[in-house]
Amino acid sequence: METWRLDYDLPGELIAQHPAAARDGSRLMVVRRDEATIEHRDFPDITGLLSAGDLVVVNDTRVVAARLACRRRTGGKVDVLVVARGEDGWWSALVSSRGRLIEGEELALPDGESVVTVGRMREGFRQVMFPGDADVDVLLSAQGRAPLPPYIKRGEENPTLAREDMERYQTVYADMPGSIAAPTAGLHFTDELLKSLEGKGVERASVTLHVGAGTFLPIRSDRIEDHHMLSEHYQVSPRTADAIRGTRERGGRVVCVGTTTCRALESAFADGGETQGWTDLFIYPPHQFRAVDALLTNFHLPRSTLLLLVFAFAGEELIRRAYAEAVRERYRFYSYGDAMLIV
Repeated sequence: METWRLDYDLPGELIAQHPAAARDGSRLMVVRRDEATIEHRDFPDITGLLSAGDLVVVNDTRVVAARLACRRRTGGKVDVLVVARGEDGWWSALVSSRGRLIEGEELALPDGESVVTVGRMREGFRQVMFPGDADVDVLLSAQGRAPLPPYIKRGEENPTLAREDMERYQTVYADMPGSIAAPTAGLHFTDELLKSLEGKGVERASVTLHVGAGTFLPIRSDRIEDHHMLSEHYQVSPRTADAIRGTRERGGRVVCVGTTTCRALESAFADGGETQGWTDLFIYPPHQFRAVDALLTNFHLPRSTLLLLVFAFAGEELIRRAYAEAVRERYRFYSYGDAMLIV
């Protein structure tokens, strides 16, 4: 499949720059695969779209404050997104600066006192090293910001907005720290909405997939088959695996909240359903889904593996039509945008 087929036209003003005023204040497009129909709802309507006996599966990963606003000795700004721990004290990072960085260069961290040392490029990532005695998790918690994607423009640091982003770029059920991007389909849920679903007999289970560069790096090859997914760590517990099997045996639906949840389940059920480890599973047509009956997701970027997963789940023609209608109806796109339920 040629990668250009993942392109579509999107007016820039439809890219959501801020979350909705209320978590559940987004719109919800409902795409029915059997009838090839599209409906327009509000997100709280999801309580009427799910039934007793359905199982909602969420990704309980928690986003860490992995973005550091650093400066060069010249005063130039350098954005450092810490991705993963490497070897020999080095960390891999996505680094953005106006000028070319020099190996061995020291960048001032946000506190203005400590520094991070720039290392070599490796597999598209820049290596960085923190002060030898630094607890990097503590350092990021104290000095880092929410790792918002680059299409969300924030400009100069605003403490109030930074706190809001760290709260709203996080699901209400986030529990396991480790992601550098949010599982955004879950951002729409409130505690009250989850309780409402529970009250009508919709069960809930969780998996953990720590979202890394594998999820959000674009496909750069001309053909999707030539793209390699970077591995991400995931865990599906025996309890969740049993809940999925039981739901399907009883005729209920397994409803995945987000593509990362879907990827975790598909990885696990390829191995029998109870597992943890690293997955580089790349889902694209004609993938045969083993554990997912319905998918809640946001609207995704062109040339992204996430859009390709949605193509695999619902069919390219139907999703193209749904995206075109979302543009016509002025839906909000991407991380802070509106949602789509595919049943």
